[in-house]
Amino acid sequence: MTRTLSHIVFDLDGTLIDSVQDLHAAGNLLLEELGLAPIDLATARSFIGDGGQVYVRRAVELRGQTPDAAALSAATERFIALYEANASNRTIPYPDVPETLTALKDAGFRLGICTNKPERATHKVLALLGLDHLFDAIVGGDTLPVRKPDPAHPAAVLERLGATPETACMVGDNEHDAHSARGAGMPFILMRYGYARTPLEQIPAAARLDHFRDLPKAIASLA
Repeated sequence: MTRTLSHIVFDLDGTLIDSVQDLHAAGNLLLEELGLAPIDLATARSFIGDGGQVYVRRAVELRGQTPDAAALSAATERFIALYEANASNRTIPYPDVPETLTALKDAGFRLGICTNKPERATHKVLALLGLDHLFDAIVGGDTLPVRKPDPAHPAAVLERLGATPETACMVGDNEHDAHSARGAGMPFILMRYGYARTPLEQIPAAARLDHFRDLPKAIASLA
């Protein structure tokens, strides 16, 4: 089937931005407030990708605590507040991301974000990094009743972009992105430098890239 691609749905953390250090710092501030020991950076990296509540639950459970629903909700709100207050201290776009996104935008592509990060925090970090003007639709992890790996999550981005799966592709770094893209009917491009927990060779993808600057060529090959 011939595709005419005009829309691109992006994951955020691990795909466009390297945010693990700020998430790690916020998580450890929360643990300190709860009287719990900090976690290391590698562990924090393994917790990224499922949204703030899952990050908090995993960190607290690692320290031997099992919070009830109310305590987990309160801790997650505090984690997000701590993160938003310092969302770009050490977070940076991956190499060539701003330039490549700008080139894609200038070429006529409409760009969207599908992330399990809360929507407000997503808007804030994109604005702080000077990337917010590049995106026509942003759907966060708390925008809908579902989030990745549910394919309804990227499908909602397509709807906001005025796109169909036949005109779009998805770009991400992990198994959730691949699963949700496939379920939504889009080809998936894997960035191999991110926060995947599944071995990369086991993640199905139409293309696999080590450098973001190679994305336009990969998109052209899909069409």
